[in-house]
Amino acid sequence: MKKWRLDFRIWHWVHAAVVLGLLGTVFLRKTFLSWRTNSELLSQKLAEMDLTVTVEQAKALATTIRAPMWEWHILLGYALAALLVWRILLFFTDSGKRNYQNLKEETLHKKVVKLGYIVIYGILVFMAVSGLILHFHEALGLTEEGAHTLKELHELVYNAVLIFVPLHIIGVVIVENREEKGIISEMVHGGEK
Repeated sequence: MKKWRLDFRIWHWVHAAVVLGLLGTVFLRKTFLSWRTNSELLSQKLAEMDLTVTVEQAKALATTIRAPMWEWHILLGYALAALLVWRILLFFTDSGKRNYQNLKEETLHKKVVKLGYIVIYGILVFMAVSGLILHFHEALGLTEEGAHTLKELHELVYNAVLIFVPLHIIGVVIVENREEKGIISEMVHGGEK
């Protein structure tokens, strides 16, 4: 019998792709597709062509350029919400419970790691729910001020995900090369119980 069920492994890798996609869209939004940087660039280049635009027009152009990318962020946000529901359902399978069984017998390190996963799941639930609220804030009757405050909190909590992802990858590589050889391949082929 496999240690990790196929549905759990599929969830894991799809979840990884979605989280990396979300981080990627935020990275693009804050760097190459930043409206501040691009609005200045557009103003300068248009001025070189003897065309003048106001600051607001340049901002509108810059935000229009990044709009298709931001649609991907929204779609990936929906996917994250669905994956979190799927993970909750998986918790009731043997593979899904495995990480949290026999917790009392685990080393302090393992307990901290498992607690970290619970915390990151909570953070991801917050990110998914707050993202959905932000996307539908008008339909939900949330004021612009309330939406702005929630957006700031959403962006602040994002930093926890940004910290967790490289720590998770580094941690998995370390344990793969020390005490849990095969941990990566087990999440691909399922491993043996």
